[in-house]
Amino acid sequence: MAQTIKMPTQKTMPTYLTVKQETNLTADMYIDGEIVTDEYEDTDTSAAGFRDALKSLGDVKTINLHINSPGGSVFEGVAIYNMLKQSKAKVNIYVDALAASIASVICMAGDAIFMPANSMMMIHNPYTMVVGNANELRKAATDMDQITKASVQSYMAKAGNKLDETTLKQLMDNETWLTAQEALAYGLCDQVIDANKAVASLNNPFAKHFKAIPKQLLTKPIKANKSDVSEKTSTTNKEESDNSDSQKEKLALKLKQIREEARAHRMSINAQLINIKETL
Repeated sequence: MAQTIKMPTQKTMPTYLTVKQETNLTADMYIDGEIVTDEYEDTDTSAAGFRDALKSLGDVKTINLHINSPGGSVFEGVAIYNMLKQSKAKVNIYVDALAASIASVICMAGDAIFMPANSMMMIHNPYTMVVGNANELRKAATDMDQITKASVQSYMAKAGNKLDETTLKQLMDNETWLTAQEALAYGLCDQVIDANKAVASLNNPFAKHFKAIPKQLLTKPIKANKSDVSEKTSTTNKEESDNSDSQKEKLALKLKQIREEARAHRMSINAQLINIKETL
């Protein structure tokens, strides 16, 4: 019988980390959002929260990790990757829809990587924001080259002889969006499985940080049909209902805008903190 383990409430424990433990030997885990240092959204994933979730599992034999993430913090992602590699359990990775940027590196920690036919994986060179003089900018570029090496090593360790380093670096330079079949051909996936209902997509706020995102991945709002609206406004009561719905939509859009601005502000602050630390 399936047993749900609710994690203890901590500052470092995001609400997404509810682990479904099917038996004492198998557990399912999920990364469904950005990978961050501090959680602001319910779907944010931090290395600290992931660590505590792993500890709560005990001595399970198999971990099924489901990933649907646009990426995020490189160092948080590398920490999660290393935790999974050090685990004694067999780690199965399932790319439910999208594994982009550092989320694709986390995938490489799996003993087996499964991708539905309609899922995608994106690999690229890490990016950052920095402010400073010429020497500081050159140092930042050197640091990014060193950080890139960690991703290259992770991909190469998984791909084996299916992918050479020159080809990999070209794929990363071009910010390559791989289908499940392409990932399989490059050795970055072990098996393509039946298509999932959760089709790969990406919200526009995060998409602006990528330069080669396929247009079909951008989520778009659904416009109401004019004839449907006309039918709904045939009576006064329905008009009032529509007005209420319209108000809710406006509030939802406003909330989305606030969240986008908060996320952008957070990234700017993180970049400034990195620069301050390097200056000190």
